[in-house]
Amino acid sequence: MIKQTAPRIRRAAEADLDDLVELEERTFAADRISRAQYRRHLGSATAKVLVARLAGHLIGSAVLFFRSNSPSARLYSLAIADEARGRGLGRAMLDACERYARQRRCQSIRLEVRVSNRVAIALYERHGYQLIGCREGYYDDGTDALRYEKCLARG
Repeated sequence: MIKQTAPRIRRAAEADLDDLVELEERTFAADRISRAQYRRHLGSATAKVLVARLAGHLIGSAVLFFRSNSPSARLYSLAIADEARGRGLGRAMLDACERYARQRRCQSIRLEVRVSNRVAIALYERHGYQLIGCREGYYDDGTDALRYEKCLARG
């Protein structure tokens, strides 16, 4: 059981690679990010990989992509370890992603989520993401994805 209450969220480093791959394998049954992909994203100017650590354990990760000349960032992946769920880490990771996107002058963040992932859908909707469409057969197993977007305009 993890006792420390405030996770540290930061940009991932090469030293996080093994833990990132392990969390990916524990969290997702399919459509996983490979070790080679993570390594490429860690060194990319168009990607931001974030990690959340608590008491030395990797309990969350997020992968955010940026495209040249695009006003939108793309939240490609958000993974929360089972033992850290229900404690606000998903919200904290989303907040961190949004801060980085704003720093890159993005006007919005878009994402896809499995139609069956009710927990993630509820998190995104509570955090202000709006349903903008559906992508049929989006995932490797043929499952559809819902598309969401959040405007990042400062109010």
